[in-house]
Amino acid sequence: MTDFQLAAIVLSLTAALAYVNARLVRLPASVGLMAIALLVSLALIALDQLGVDVGHVRVLVDELHFSDTLLHGMLGLLLFAGALHLDVASLGTDKLAVTALALGGTALSTLLIGGAIALALPALGLPIRPVDAFLFGALISPTDPIAVLGMLKAVAAPRQLETRIAGESLFNDAIGVVVFTTVLALANGHDVGAGQVALVFAREALGGAAFGLIAGYLAYHLLRSIDDYSVEVLITLALAIGGYAAAEALHVSAPLAVIMSGLVIGYRGSRVMSDRTQQYIDAFWKLVDEVLNAVLFMLIGVTVLVLPFHRGMAWAGLLAIPIALAARWTSVAVPLIAFGRFRQSTPHSIVLLTWGGLRGGLSIAMALSLPASDGRDVILGMTYAVVACSILVQGTTFGPLMRRLTR
Repeated sequence: MTDFQLAAIVLSLTAALAYVNARLVRLPASVGLMAIALLVSLALIALDQLGVDVGHVRVLVDELHFSDTLLHGMLGLLLFAGALHLDVASLGTDKLAVTALALGGTALSTLLIGGAIALALPALGLPIRPVDAFLFGALISPTDPIAVLGMLKAVAAPRQLETRIAGESLFNDAIGVVVFTTVLALANGHDVGAGQVALVFAREALGGAAFGLIAGYLAYHLLRSIDDYSVEVLITLALAIGGYAAAEALHVSAPLAVIMSGLVIGYRGSRVMSDRTQQYIDAFWKLVDEVLNAVLFMLIGVTVLVLPFHRGMAWAGLLAIPIALAARWTSVAVPLIAFGRFRQSTPHSIVLLTWGGLRGGLSIAMALSLPASDGRDVILGMTYAVVACSILVQGTTFGPLMRRLTR
């Protein structure tokens, strides 16, 4: 099947499920699409257990290559759209707390989850190498900016809380990638020293940020020199897609590069654009964001079809959910308590940041990218369980919880 045919099937299925959700289910778009796609997938799995051949559906889902589709296709557009509308001024005033959450919080969560999984799974009769347990901790600890930003659109969060949740989710990818890459190298039998880790971090994080700033300011000067909305929209599109591809080719953090570019255009670009251009750019990126989010959450729902399922994975997944939440609470509480002496926080920030730290497609994409090993199936099962709970439970209850705690 050609790539065009696959894209046509994905878009058609997304449109059909979106219609069902809008007409009958009426859940928030991302949650509704994932829930419906997941129910359809589970129904197909049940039919397969009853002897109905659904192998051709599994082959089709496998051909979608979810990991590559997200990490090397959709991610740049979604991150750019999210960064474009982030309040840079508020982010600057709360930069210490955001940095502590994104860097220290992610590293602490990785250690806590990895240690707990390494101790708990053998008790279930699921032996797992310690390095695989920490590999799961590395890929599940970073919060997902796509899921988080989608959730924040639906709630009226206090500005400081919104800045911290959104800022952390956008910037913790850099440390997450470094930790994941380092642990994966250890899992594959490579010796990784502290100097190599520091070098990878400098290249990925600092190099990606610098490249994104340069590309963003170059695009800003191009936008300032013309007044043609169609060309200016095209420049921002090239910045998101071309900048992401160029960063990957330079082996720097492509997600961080497009985030920095989006922040520059969102903060500086609006000052030099005409009202008409600003209106078109806002509308274009809002539409891109909503369409790709719909496609992404539909894909998350159908990806369960290609997971190797067995009873041990189910128990491991159920165990991973409370472990991930407890580690999230601790990794949020430590930085906020440390910085609380210097800056007043929104009431109940620890609880709200814990519950609002959603995991999503990025964790699944990293899990699917793992090479075949004895621990891969268990890691996949735990990852999907945490992501499903995060989006379907935390994502739908965050708004009511926030209103109850902040009223």
